[in-house]
Amino acid sequence: MKKYLLAAALTLLSGSAMAQTVLTVNIEPATTWVRNFNPFNQTSARQSTLDFIYEPLVVFNRFDSNKPVYRLAESFKLSDDLKSIEFKLRSDLKWSDGKPLTAADVKFTYDYLKKFPALDFVSIWTFVTDVQAVDGQTVRFTLANPSSLAAEQISQLPIVPEHVWKDISDPVTFANETPVGSGPLTEVPRFTGQTYDQCRNPHYWDNAHLKVDCMRFPQLADNNQILTATADGTLDWGVSFIPDIDNVYVSKDPAHFHYWYSPSSMVAFLFNLETANENNKKAFNDLKFRRAVGMALDRKTMIDVAGYGYPTLNEDPGLMGELYKSWADPSVKADFGKFATYDADAAKALLDEAGYKDQDGDGFRDNPDGSKISFSIIVPNSWTDWVDTVNIAVEGMQAVGIDAKIETPEEAVWTGNLINGTFDAAINSLPASASPYYPYKRAFSASDKGKTRFTAQRWFNPEVEKLVTEFTHTADLAKQKDAMNKAQRIVAENMPMIPVFNNPNWYQYNTKRFTGWSTKENPFVNPSISRTNPARLLNLLALEPVK
Repeated sequence: MKKYLLAAALTLLSGSAMAQTVLTVNIEPATTWVRNFNPFNQTSARQSTLDFIYEPLVVFNRFDSNKPVYRLAESFKLSDDLKSIEFKLRSDLKWSDGKPLTAADVKFTYDYLKKFPALDFVSIWTFVTDVQAVDGQTVRFTLANPSSLAAEQISQLPIVPEHVWKDISDPVTFANETPVGSGPLTEVPRFTGQTYDQCRNPHYWDNAHLKVDCMRFPQLADNNQILTATADGTLDWGVSFIPDIDNVYVSKDPAHFHYWYSPSSMVAFLFNLETANENNKKAFNDLKFRRAVGMALDRKTMIDVAGYGYPTLNEDPGLMGELYKSWADPSVKADFGKFATYDADAAKALLDEAGYKDQDGDGFRDNPDGSKISFSIIVPNSWTDWVDTVNIAVEGMQAVGIDAKIETPEEAVWTGNLINGTFDAAINSLPASASPYYPYKRAFSASDKGKTRFTAQRWFNPEVEKLVTEFTHTADLAKQKDAMNKAQRIVAENMPMIPVFNNPNWYQYNTKRFTGWSTKENPFVNPSISRTNPARLLNLLALEPVK
């Protein structure tokens, strides 16, 4: 009996200790959780997989001049001719099952992506030509072209254990339900449709700095449910649009409830230039049609009404905007900026000039050959600010005679449609970076088509790809700017994406249970928990439970 009581008491103490170090977070909305931790899956995998289960070689800190923060790698060395790079791994690294993590695993991972190119979501084998394990700790990558950004490119991909993945017959559909990883939180002791926990990796090399035992992910279906969980203090760390945040969140507990929004990813409308709808395809591939749509969008109303004033206006057809203003060529906006500025009368005039008239009497314009134009703009149903943004865009397009509608699939379906090209029009974003190289690389690389949602517009230009590659051939800022000036002029002239604003870096945090957050006053790292931000790992490692 005494043994039973003692065991029960220890269980209670253990549960209490665990409760003090469980960080409750929101990364993604979902109607139910699906157990998938495949780090190469871009649609169905849980967004807590990268970084937290699979640690990067290096994290580049955009909030600190892109300084490298070494993780699995303890160093890297780029050759003088920029044609190869070596990464040296930390000694005595282990996978979460206790087996050694070595250079052989790194080589295996990149060779695996060559064998299964559908997994290679950054098309790394267009960037590298060879990977060799020099010794147990050192990996050498030979580059297809000289690149000053090789370390950043290579570090975008997760490293997986050879002893697990070598026997997977179909890694594309593999759900990886019980992952073996390298990051801080690899264990999944609880997983239901309503909540799941990711807990401490017993063999994590940096466990001394990890003060959080588990992250908990409650299932929240949309922004409204997320708002409720945020405002009642359930969530410690969130990434969501919250309308009127000072009143509905901060005012509930001003001492502990905080947020910090900095300029981030560009949001744009786009057309699928390879849509299966031949009538829509004619219009979408007409530059004058795209330019007219660009002038039909009331960006200020999108920002003020849909975004509650949080986003930053982007009327730059070269996609620079506020985030990359130091890279923007003023002559590009001077020459093409009118096509990214709201002017309904000018939109109508351009459509008239291009021959888009209502030929069947339904109140909407048809193609010059009389064929019908009618399309839906897809947007995730849970992203209420984007839904409202699309509704404003639809009103603007209909006002100039374009038959546009809204369609609201779940986020995973939206992502899949963008990747697979099974849509007509969409709202999308490009990830923020230290320079415009990465958004351009992600959006306009033909080799990435069908692998990532960032190429959803399916517009590719050999000269732009050449200039983006040239950008990496040098560390000379003047030469990089020259390449980017030429590239942004081509993009602005062709308008493959129609920018409307830059999202804030959505970030809410609660100091009631944890301290150490990156803040506006102490901005040591990008603190967003979004899956496109590897630096979220560094924010996690800075947290400590309130004593």
